Amino acid sequence: MPTQGLDVGATEALQRPLLAERDRDATILYISTQLEEVMAMSDQIAVMYRGEFGGVLDA
Repeated sequence: MPTQGLDVGATEALQRPLLAERDRDATILYISTQLEEVMAMSDQIAVMYRGEFGGVLDA
């Protein structure tokens, strides 16, 4: 998990530049098991199970 073990300030410092790039339409691959974190960071979410894509959803 990208932010596991980080305090709130460090998490925001990590996510802020990624969100800025997302807002500029950059493609970012963000992998996490934390659904809330993924939804906050994403426009779309691709679900994988056993190495197969289960679908792509709007966040």
